[in-house]
Parts: sequence; structure tokens; C-alpha cells
Amino acid sequence: MAIDRSMNPTEGMEDPEAAQGAPRGDGLTRRSFVKILGAGLLITVVPLPAAGQRRPGRGGGGQGGSVAARVHIAKDGAITVMTGKVEGGQGARAELTQAAAEELRVPAGRVQLVMGDTGLTPDDGITAGSRTTPSTVPAVRQGAAAAREMLVQAACRRWNVDRAAVDVRDGKVVQAAGGKEFTYADLANSEDKALEQAAPPNVALTPVKEWKVLGTSVPRPNGRDLVTGAHRYPSDIVRPGMLHGKVLRPPSYGARLTAVDLAPAKAMKGVVAVQDGSFVAVAAPTTFAAEQALAAVAKTAAWEPAPHPSSQEVFEYLKQHARGGVPKSAFADELAAGKALHQVYHVAYVQHVPMETRAAVAEWEGEKLTVWTSTQNPFGSQSEIARAVGVGNDRVRVIVPDFGCGFGGKHQADAGVEAARLSKAVGRPVRIRWTRQEEFTWAYFRPAAVIDIEASLDAKGTLTSWHYVNINSGGAALDTPYRAGKARCQSVGSDSPMRQGSYRALAAAANNFARECFMDELAAAAGTDPLQFRLAHLDNPRLRAVLEEAAKRFDWPARAKKKEPGVGVGLACGTEKGSYVAACVEIAIREGAISVRRVCEVFECGAVLNPDNLNAQVVGCILMGLGPALREEMRFEKGAVLNASFASYLPPRFEDVPELDIHLLDRPDLASAGGGETPIIAIAPAIGNAVFHAAGERVRRMPIRLSKA
Repeated sequence: MAIDRSMNPTEGMEDPEAAQGAPRGDGLTRRSFVKILGAGLLITVVPLPAAGQRRPGRGGGGQGGSVAARVHIAKDGAITVMTGKVEGGQGARAELTQAAAEELRVPAGRVQLVMGDTGLTPDDGITAGSRTTPSTVPAVRQGAAAAREMLVQAACRRWNVDRAAVDVRDGKVVQAAGGKEFTYADLANSEDKALEQAAPPNVALTPVKEWKVLGTSVPRPNGRDLVTGAHRYPSDIVRPGMLHGKVLRPPSYGARLTAVDLAPAKAMKGVVAVQDGSFVAVAAPTTFAAEQALAAVAKTAAWEPAPHPSSQEVFEYLKQHARGGVPKSAFADELAAGKALHQVYHVAYVQHVPMETRAAVAEWEGEKLTVWTSTQNPFGSQSEIARAVGVGNDRVRVIVPDFGCGFGGKHQADAGVEAARLSKAVGRPVRIRWTRQEEFTWAYFRPAAVIDIEASLDAKGTLTSWHYVNINSGGAALDTPYRAGKARCQSVGSDSPMRQGSYRALAAAANNFARECFMDELAAAAGTDPLQFRLAHLDNPRLRAVLEEAAKRFDWPARAKKKEPGVGVGLACGTEKGSYVAACVEIAIREGAISVRRVCEVFECGAVLNPDNLNAQVVGCILMGLGPALREEMRFEKGAVLNASFASYLPPRFEDVPELDIHLLDRPDLASAGGGETPIIAIAPAIGNAVFHAAGERVRRMPIRLSKA
């Protein structure tokens, strides 16, 4: 526990004008920190690392043993909590505010959060993998609880009473007898030496049954700024003297630049053009002027293309380039003795399609650099940018204002690196803002997959073997949750011809699609209802609970037996990231087109921290999942993307929104898990199974299309 009495956060820390005088880089001195935050009391909590974990290095150093929280109390009693996590629409700002407020015994409105600033906040790790809830919320709670107890001990010392003689409520330490009280501000302004002692060990966190702020639907703290336009997203950032940058892109994947002439751009008024190897870019006073300059440069560029498979050939390509080859059948005896099934599923590359495309503003001050950008990984981006421009991490500060979505697609610092390189070359602040076409073409994709499944049933319809191989897309939710006799599940890498990376739920959406559709095929082979077949092979009580609840709410037995032309129902379930989901859907098929009419989804992720926000995450997952399930896929030929626009790449529209029946299964007896990813994994397989119910056709590919459509 470290104490610094000289800090007070200003209003609008995400406002670049407010931070104009801020120091560049994360190696902040006490003096420079004071310039930003002013006077007050800062309590920095550094827990001892657990066995096998490394101690935190400079700037925090990640989740294991990192700085857990920094709590600041201003002279006027204002409370600020700093975290390296970021807000991209998933609700982390509200949830972490609640976590601090709960342990500090104040309303959520009393807490201000400073997020994702490598110069001010601890490194709480990347905002991904549904880790904010199970990892950062406890860390912030621990820090806030330790801060509370430090202040309580200070009050007890001044009153010469035991801890049991006082209570904490509404930001005040109150004597149970006598009615004396100290506000947090009173204690922050004191010179009590108790505040310089070590933090009390093993501070108890508030049990769920006593929660007053956690467990409630606290709205997003800066919601008013978002709807009134007062908030500035990364793409809105403006710096004095700023130029607008554009980068020359290849005409196709793998194309090599062999010649280019910058003279036409340099001849334009106010335009600067630079080349550093294959990096060619222009900067101009307006976006329009930059576009004109880039077009002039592009006319002079010569490229050497590279061979590249088309989207029609890509699945065979992935199989041919599987590292170590495609694994052979694992359980020959079981397959020979029982009823054997073998199927292959294909999942296309898809884009994240965030509302806000990649954007960054870079500004150099001497040898130090500040970058405002949209990234889910502030400290990772800091390192990436530092390497790109050849300076140490301590010379780069990354600031992440709340941004317009990521979905796993903004783990890297693409725009930040480009802006930093161009700004360094031209000697002025530069903004890079990707176009929608650039986002569709050059941002990384959710990996395509070839999934090979082989299983066997005995005479009683019981699974006796299960062999599952995912080629290329990864191991998330790879293992089957079902009892399957002998089972082997393998993830095999391949040489992806497209740039690929994280996506909401990673490979879990592909793996759950293939597994749950195949489970329906096995149920049919066993002559059993899909629900009963799953339950007969399911031992996990949490997964059983969501499946049974979804089936009950949907009235599965009656709907599954009902036959209506062109109408079908399907179900699916799954688990990932420590949470559990089940979905039942009703679809309609008209002239070959599939529409989803109703979705009933039950989701369980332990104790619910913010019901409204969690419900919004489930809704978002369902609607996002509709896209890859029914329409979304990247089409490409000769290394060029063919559908890099909203006119040709079709995410769900408002008219696609089905009737939704969402039920959150609250488990206050269990630790909270993340809820931003797992709800997406059940929607596609439930639709696929409903298509078979309606049309009698098994579709083993995402997006799901009927053969006669």
C-alpha cells in the first residue's frame, strides 16, 4: 500500500484538451502527476503475488500480481478509481464503478473512473476474454476495500476506539455510540500517520447478500455525454495543428510494392508525403486533401501480386496446409462396433464490423509520444507503437477514450502505429481514421474453420466415442460438455491466407455450431428427441439448468412435435469462459430465405453484477450472432476482398430482430463470470437445427443457406 497526498483528478480526463499539458509517457514523476491531478490522497494497492506469479514491474505488468487498484480521494471528497481496462460499449465503466462504490460504501454517482491511460492507470491487462468481471472487478473491490479500511483505521486512531466501534456509510466513518463522524474528505486532508502504514491484510469483501450497489442496474455513468454528443470518441479527437493522414494500401493480399512516386502529392498545397520502406502515407490539412494526395500517389504505384486462394477454395486450402496434417480417426474399434457418424462443418471468415472504425491521433513532444486511439489493449498497444517508432515504452503514452465497439477486433494498434509513424515524419500531430472499406479489408477477421467430427452410438443410443478436430479457428469451447465414452478433441493450426485474430467468443461460436448441430444428427440416429438426447449425456448441473429452463420457457416438447409448413424449431446449449447458455429458436422459411422469428435464451454467469447491462450483453450477442449464422461471410478472389461495404456485406438490420425472451439465471452462491461473449455461441446451431426441423435439410456451413435458395 502506497500513499501520495498530492493528487486530485480533473474533470474530463478523456478530454484531450484537458490533458494538453499532461506529461508524455508512462514514467510519471510525482511533480508531473500533480500537474494533472492536483491535491488529495492517492492510495495505491499492490497485492503480494500468489505462488508462481511474477511481481509487478513498471506500469503494473499484467494481471498476475499487478497493481490491483488506485483509489484517489480529493480534498472535496470526490472519489476517483483508475483502471487499465477500457470501455467499448460492453459496460465495464458501470460495472467497475459499482465495484468501487460497493466497497467504499458510497453511491455509484460518487465514483469517477479513469480508464485505459498508460500514463495514469495500472495495467489491468487486455480488455478481452470476458476477464473484466472475474479478474478486474475483484481487484478493484480489493483496492477499494483496502482504502476504506485504511481510512477507518485513521478515524479509529483519532478517536482512540476499536474497529468494532465504528461503521462506514455514505462515505463517512461513524461512531456507533456518540454519533461522531469523519467524512472521507476529512480523513484525506488529515496528516494522520495511520494512513502511511501498510494496508490491513486480507480485507474482507462485501458478501453478496449485503450488496447495495453491485447486483443493481446502474446505468452507464457517462451516458448523457454519449447521447448529447459531448463525449469525444477516438475518431473525434482534435489536436492543435493536426493533419489528416492516409496510408497507401496494396491492391491485394501479399502484393509487394515495387515502385512509387511521391512527387504528385508533394506538389499539392499543404501536403506532406513520406515513404519508409513499404510504408507510404500522406498528410494534409483536411481529409479531402489527404484523399486527393493519396489518389495521386496510388496512380504511380507498381505492385507485384502474390498467389492467393479464393473464398471458394479456402476450406480445402486450410486442410491442405494443416500443420502436422489432419488427425486420423481415433477410435476405430468403437466406430466398427456401433453406429458411426462422420460429418465435416465449414465456418467462413467474418469481420467484426464495429460502429467506429479504427482511429488514432498521434502527437510528438520532443522524444515523447501521446496516442489517443481505440484499442482493447492499451499497454500492449503502447509496446507495439514504441517498437514501431524505435523508442522505449516509457516514452509512449496511450490514452483510450470510450470507443465505438471492438468485439475482439481491436487488440492491436494498427491505426496508432500508422499515426505515430506519420506524425514523427511530418513533425505535427496526425489523425488516422480508417474508412469502412479499409476496416472490412485490412482489419483481421474471425478465423475460418474446417471442423471434422466422428462419433459412435451403441444399440441403446448412448455415445461410445467422440473425435473432434478443428482446423484453423482455435480451441475455445473445443472440449465436449457431454459424456461420450472415449473422447478426443483437437485444435490444429493452419496457414491462414487471411489476417485473422480474436472475435467475440473466439472459436467457441464455430465449435459450438459444429458440435450442437452434430448432436442433433446423433439424436436423429439414436431415434431420440434432441433435448432428451442431450440431457441423457449431460452431467454438468449448470449446463443442465440453463437447458432445462430454456426448454421449459419455450415449451419445447409441444413445439418440437408441432408441424407447420416452412416453420421449424431448434435448440442448442454450451459453456465457455465459466458461463452457461441455452437457446431455443423458431424460424420460418419463405422462398428459400430463412428468418428467425423467436429466440428464447437462458444465460447463467454466477452472481449477476448489473442486470440491465448483462441483459443488454445477451441481446447484443444474439443479434450479432444472427449475422454470421445467416448472411455474413467474407468473399475474396485473387487476394482482393469482393464485399468490403455495407451494401455487399450484410450484418443484421432492425428488420432482422426477432421476438426475444431472455432469462438471466442469477446464482448469488457462485463467483461472477463474464457475460459479453458466451451468449453468442448458442444462436447459430439452434438456427441450423431449426432449419432441419422446417426443411429436412442438414446445413453444415456458416452462414446457413439452403441448397435450393
